[in-house]
Amino acid sequence: MASPTPTRYKFIFFTPPQYLEELKTAIFATGAGTYQNYSECMFMMPGIGQFRPGDNSNAFIGTKGQLEEVSEVRCEMVCQTKEITEKSVEALKK
Repeated sequence: MASPTPTRYKFIFFTPPQYLEELKTAIFATGAGTYQNYSECMFMMPGIGQFRPGDNSNAFIGTKGQLEEVSEVRCEMVCQTKEITEKSVEALKK
């Protein structure tokens, strides 16, 4: 009988480049980005994000009602458990 395939979660977030190193450190500390015998595994891709803050927004970047374009990095990693995924989300929020 074959052993069941383990459940994994893909954790994806976007960040301005200036916060990338700080976020990687915090998120990797939760155990995210571990795959087999490797740690701190992550795919990163730079790009341009676009958004328009609404009237009820509490925008970290940008002005309400004005279209913004900012440099961002898309980050993807695997989390081996639901608990690691939840801890990663909390680390990202801090």
